[in-house]
Amino acid sequence: WIIPGFTRELVLIPAIAAYEPWRLISSAFAHSTGSFLHILMNMYGVYIFGTLLEPRLGRLRFTWLYLLSALGGSLGVMLLSPVTTATLGASGALAGLFLATFVVLRGNKQALRQMAIILALNVVLGFVVSGISWQAHLGGAVAGIVAASCIMLIPRSNPQRSKIQLSLLGALSAAMLILTYLAVEAAKWPLA
Repeated sequence: WIIPGFTRELVLIPAIAAYEPWRLISSAFAHSTGSFLHILMNMYGVYIFGTLLEPRLGRLRFTWLYLLSALGGSLGVMLLSPVTTATLGASGALAGLFLATFVVLRGNKQALRQMAIILALNVVLGFVVSGISWQAHLGGAVAGIVAASCIMLIPRSNPQRSKIQLSLLGALSAAMLILTYLAVEAAKWPLA
């Protein structure tokens, strides 16, 4: 809104991601100027899940989880959307935080039941409401649940827990970067 045209430079479009790779991440830190309510809802979701997850995971692991979820959202778009689709917003990253919460709270059955209802509503809305990228939601959700598993499924009693967590997150990051590179190469438009 403040700088006309700036948002357009952050949008993820699979066909040009090879030439402007920052869009794979920048798209998760911007939002369509068409719906202020949608921006508020996404930021409220990031706030809610951030205040829930960050104290349990730590700042580094939470940040890593968020960035992997954002990249997972972009990867979902790259793999499942037409190459000319324009996608923008934090929804993929938010979906990753949401599914990561299932892993973190796996022992709290009541919280999981309530979250399952919200998850079902979000899945339905993703297919019913136009302008919502179910591809970004799916990619972010898969990345979030896998990243959270890398962190949470290592027993606290393991003296190498932190080292194993970071190694698993590193391996997941490498695998996602390779998949993203392959998806970007497959989607790019030849400029010649």
